[in-house]
Amino acid sequence: MNADLHEHLTSYLTNQRWFGGKGREFSVVAVHPLPWLPSDEVRARIEIVTVAYDDGEHDSYQVPLAYLDEVDPTLVHALVGAVESPDLGEVVAYDAVHLKSVTAALLVGFRGVEEETRRRDEAATRRLGGDVTGDGRGQTKLPPGGLDEATQPRFVVVDGAELPEASDVGTVSSADQSNTSVIYGESAILKLFRRISTGSNPDIEIHEALTRHQSDHIAALLGWIEAQWVDQAGVAQVGQLAMLQAFLRTATDGWHLALTSMRDLLIEADLHPDEVGGDFAAEAERLGAVTADIHLDLASVFDTATLAADDQRDRAAGMVRRLDTAVTAVSELAVYADALRAHFDALASLDQSLRVQRIHGDLHLGQALRTVNGWKLIDFEGEPLRPLADRVTLDSPWRDVAGMVRSFDYAAGATLHQFGENVQLSYRADEWAQRNRTAFLSGYTSVAGEGGSAEQIALRAYETDKAVYEVVYESRNRPTWVAIPLAAVARLAAQED
Repeated sequence: MNADLHEHLTSYLTNQRWFGGKGREFSVVAVHPLPWLPSDEVRARIEIVTVAYDDGEHDSYQVPLAYLDEVDPTLVHALVGAVESPDLGEVVAYDAVHLKSVTAALLVGFRGVEEETRRRDEAATRRLGGDVTGDGRGQTKLPPGGLDEATQPRFVVVDGAELPEASDVGTVSSADQSNTSVIYGESAILKLFRRISTGSNPDIEIHEALTRHQSDHIAALLGWIEAQWVDQAGVAQVGQLAMLQAFLRTATDGWHLALTSMRDLLIEADLHPDEVGGDFAAEAERLGAVTADIHLDLASVFDTATLAADDQRDRAAGMVRRLDTAVTAVSELAVYADALRAHFDALASLDQSLRVQRIHGDLHLGQALRTVNGWKLIDFEGEPLRPLADRVTLDSPWRDVAGMVRSFDYAAGATLHQFGENVQLSYRADEWAQRNRTAFLSGYTSVAGEGGSAEQIALRAYETDKAVYEVVYESRNRPTWVAIPLAAVARLAAQED
């Protein structure tokens, strides 16, 4: 079956939004199947797929597969391909997360842990004649040496977690891009990490710590799945595959709220943002305060540090290198390059060292959900295409602030692109973006404290670095949008110390 399956998986991966290797030549070099999931209705299991790129790099992806006896026309969107094996015969492979019997089996895994723990605790209580405290099964550190010899996925449930009912049906969300999420009723959401790495996933690690810290600004972690697999070199790897969280059923993401506000403004055209009913500034300010609260929480539950002068210069030098590469890729950046380098040089020459800590790492309006209980932040795994070591490195909170500031520009620019630019609408869009950037920063500093000159220099450097990245990204993926980050580059280049 392997030869056919490898070919089908290569084709399937190429067409998935969550596959990060688009545009690179690759091949599937290993498929490691985990044991069958507990289901009487379908043969399905999680398979770890290793791809090799022409430059020698490798990535591992999680692809749960269900093997059906015949083609199911209702699952054409999840079709991987027809395969044949000695064990299964002639079967048709599908991406299993799209089968409700498989999402039910995943829920059974979590509920089995809860039931086993309940029986064990009751037995211990009877034996000891008193109360028994939790056994720490929410611990995220993977055991030294990995899991035991069995490769059965391990389901972990956080102490005190309220799991979905067994009758809750799992439905795949259409909102994900780099991962796949399954929503169970109105109580929980299971996020399956598609691209996986050895060790603890930062999204689980941070959510577990903030859940124990009782942070008000996240969806509580309920549990996760971890497993052992063998890579293309035959080496056993241990990592985390998925996380189960409380589902924020009343939530609307900040990106859509911001776009609605911008549309209301451009429809009016002759009014200022604060004169339109959909003014977003108050929400932007509240979001800034929540972001600062999250940073304070992260600083209290994880290590913090102060950058040495050499480390600070190295980070600024990395920004310069990225700029030089970007100028080569997008010639329109060349006219701004000297002014932008000056912002990075200012960061390198700061005589006040930056404080660094664990941060969100990929913060934008789409990572913020507005609920009836206020703003919640999601997706703490950082930029999914960056190496795991980079995503868990301590960094300045101003990187997150810069990401959100850039997101307001994007909301304005994306809406303006739909309406068609003219002088009046462009003026209103710029006014909206500036108003909401200012409101967000006001909310942030009201909690984190006013930023001095060093913090302002850091924010400008991080914002510049982000805008330069966006120019390259848009030039390659959405050329008609490249004007959005280029306008930010021009604005930043005009700023002086």
